[in-house]
Amino acid sequence: MNYNSSMVEGKKILVVGLANKYSIAAAITKSLHKNGAQLGFSYQNERFEKFITEFSKENGGGFTQVCDLANDDDIKKLIATAKKEWGQIDGIVHSVGFAPADQISGNIEDCITREGFKITHDVSSYSFSALLKEAHPFMSDNSSAITLTYVGSQEATPNYNVMGMAKASLEASVRYFASTLGSKGIRVNSISAGPIKTLAASGIKGFKSMLNKHGVSTPLARNITAEEVGNTATFLLSDMSSGITGQTIYVDGGYNIQAISFD
Repeated sequence: MNYNSSMVEGKKILVVGLANKYSIAAAITKSLHKNGAQLGFSYQNERFEKFITEFSKENGGGFTQVCDLANDDDIKKLIATAKKEWGQIDGIVHSVGFAPADQISGNIEDCITREGFKITHDVSSYSFSALLKEAHPFMSDNSSAITLTYVGSQEATPNYNVMGMAKASLEASVRYFASTLGSKGIRVNSISAGPIKTLAASGIKGFKSMLNKHGVSTPLARNITAEEVGNTATFLLSDMSSGITGQTIYVDGGYNIQAISFD
């Protein structure tokens, strides 16, 4: 297998879920652009159109298209656009998560509702499955899809609640799609990032305290950066990670390996 000097040189990668320049998705985009990828972007609604258009211009000038991930027709149109623009898709970045505020605050027995559970799982988990279901026939035979998760899928985390359940579902979908799409040359992985100060994270009650505690209790004795997640994503979307699929890769300073913090 030939490796380019730039890890994803010429690869056509669709970025889904980019909402602002301070997000993990933005850091992933910058790393992919720096390493030679051709990028296309979707955005949720008109409110994000101006930002996405400008951000695309700064990172290669690829196509942009509105896509409500709760709408299957929108997903089909997005993949059809990618196929029309590129012929085939070499990579997908899924950086999507949403829960109603009352589902990520307080004790789960007090906050969980049927409607909140449905919304959180639909947007945060099923959207990845929906993308792969629609996109896989048009993905190249050496392609890669990634999504973003968090350790709250595996460990009970204060206030994370229903989002933790959705992330557990998301990680299961990574394994199932990896097991069936591998023979078609499509790899599927997730990145479990440590807490990073983003606009999305600020919606979780007690996030600042979580960030501070995490920073002093990891083996690296610090919090990780969005850039570190971005570089890991680029690796997973490149041929350099050709033997890796169905995995959750932790970029969390080693937090997940410890039962308790060591003095």
